[in-house]
Amino acid sequence: MAETETKHHPEHHDEDVHDANYQAPPEKTIEEIMAADQEDESLRRYKEALLGAAQTEKIIVDPNDPRKVIVKKLALVVEGRDDMELDLTGDLSQLKKQLFVIKEGVQYKVRIDFIVQREIVHGLKYVQKTSRLGVTVDKMKHMVGSYPPKKEIQFYLTPAEEAPSGTLSRGTYSVHSVFTDDDKHIHLEWDWTFEIKKDWA
Repeated sequence: MAETETKHHPEHHDEDVHDANYQAPPEKTIEEIMAADQEDESLRRYKEALLGAAQTEKIIVDPNDPRKVIVKKLALVVEGRDDMELDLTGDLSQLKKQLFVIKEGVQYKVRIDFIVQREIVHGLKYVQKTSRLGVTVDKMKHMVGSYPPKKEIQFYLTPAEEAPSGTLSRGTYSVHSVFTDDDKHIHLEWDWTFEIKKDWA
């Protein structure tokens, strides 16, 4: 979904994704950021380290994609097991058919892989709403942060969550995910499913 669009999924209220009272700072280009505070040597060095090659060249990873943020992959990370991954670059409507199985009670993290190109992106957020049988059972909102453009994939790893446990918790869950930012640009939103089982099998 193009980053200029601000359409929201019908399941999501705007306040679920964005803080109503928060006012985002004005967007600045890399040139404007580098030009500010030149007299502060330590700040200048910090910005140079942060921005790297983006100071001297316009970093465009995919010239056919006008977005600043290209979300590539979601992964469920469980210690001691291979990551379970969703490819977010194809037909998103097919993702619900790819069922993740999670053992009840395990600790897991969500990792989002993404590319930032063209300009710095400010205040990235990952918002996730989990439902079961049409009822919302969990909402999470993670502040991902601000990122400079880079040719390499960047990622965000959520803090550990504990999967539900017990007989009543087992079953299939629907998840609606949104990757957005301070300026209410929806970089990507997608639906996926997982199933809580007594064991991994």
